[in-house]
Amino acid sequence: MALGDTSSGFWRRNRWLMRASIIVAGVLLLASFMSRGDSVPVRAATAQVTDIRSVVSTNGKVEPIQNFEAHAPIGTTVKKLLVKEGDQVKKGQLLVQMDDADARSAAAQAQANIRSAEADLSAVQTGGTREEVLTTESQLSKARTARDTAQRNLAALQRLEKDGAASAGEVKAAEDQLQRANADFSLLQQKQKDRYSKPEIAKVEAEKEQAQAAYEAAEDTLSQLNIRAPFAGMVYSLPVVQGAYVNPGELILQEADLSKVRVRAFVDEPDVGRLAPGDPIDVTWDALPGRSWQGAVSLLPTVIKRHETRNVGETTCIVDNGDFRLLPNVNVGVTIVTAEHHNVLAVPREAIHQEDSQRYVYQIINNELRRKDVKTALSNLTQVEVTSGIPDNAIVALSPLNTKPLHDGLAVKVVH
Repeated sequence: MALGDTSSGFWRRNRWLMRASIIVAGVLLLASFMSRGDSVPVRAATAQVTDIRSVVSTNGKVEPIQNFEAHAPIGTTVKKLLVKEGDQVKKGQLLVQMDDADARSAAAQAQANIRSAEADLSAVQTGGTREEVLTTESQLSKARTARDTAQRNLAALQRLEKDGAASAGEVKAAEDQLQRANADFSLLQQKQKDRYSKPEIAKVEAEKEQAQAAYEAAEDTLSQLNIRAPFAGMVYSLPVVQGAYVNPGELILQEADLSKVRVRAFVDEPDVGRLAPGDPIDVTWDALPGRSWQGAVSLLPTVIKRHETRNVGETTCIVDNGDFRLLPNVNVGVTIVTAEHHNVLAVPREAIHQEDSQRYVYQIINNELRRKDVKTALSNLTQVEVTSGIPDNAIVALSPLNTKPLHDGLAVKVVH
């Protein structure tokens, strides 16, 4: 009894020693258990010959290639709508009529101004109006007669002076009269030839050009108030109603040829360098599940710009849209195939490990891991192409089902 008390007292005084002994015993037991060679459960996959594609997945927007927008040229009223959204229209077909009374009045006034300006220009070019020209010709005829009379009178007085029948004063007076007659005749000749100065002519010509421009503007406004289809296509937007008043510049109608559409894709900056002209593109739209449209990269990004919260480059492609189901301005999913290899050996991306610059896999041989250095090529989100290092149908480890790390020589058990 005394001995038992002594023993229990020892352990009470050395509890830490007891705890340490228990821990050591547990470690020894675990080591003994592990030394039995129990396998580590792992997931695995088989290297298989397949096709592999590297893709860029992003979003995009549909745009019409050939697009027409009609805007109100002036404030007016929508008189008549001859089409509705979704209608297919022919080239030249009248689509919308708007109140054009004011525009017609403006066109008529502009045309009258042209005629007036043309008359003024004709008058300038011919020396005046018909009445002014006739008056000038009459005055010129009288001046010519007066000049001729003065010349004959001077000649007669000069002969009389030689005979002493006329004085020198009379001859001098006749000379002065002839000089005045010549001056009057020359002035009228100049008036007939150059009645208007160059600045006056330029002003009249400018007024004529201004009147012509005003008429053309009025005719253009008039034509815009009667909207016709510039090409065959579909009316896909008609935001006005008949009888409504529209302000200048307000959108009236949009038409496009939707048999082919442009898809503008927004590619994140790190992926821009992977693009090349001709890369296949697959387009999907959530509104039509199961449908897809095909195209190819036609334009590479030339600048990186901000799009919402991303830095992107814009690339475009043209897709056939013969059934007109893909509509303008809708948001679509875009998958760009940047590379594609056929009949190549591939493993899941999870099987690839890397140490420094060397890639490797753990091939499972006789339930043990064997490190195999491999060379890789194309990869995507799920697969990696292996060009050398393992054979076809090799079984490679993916990840353990416990926390034990994989290493060369580890005994494993494949769990499916």
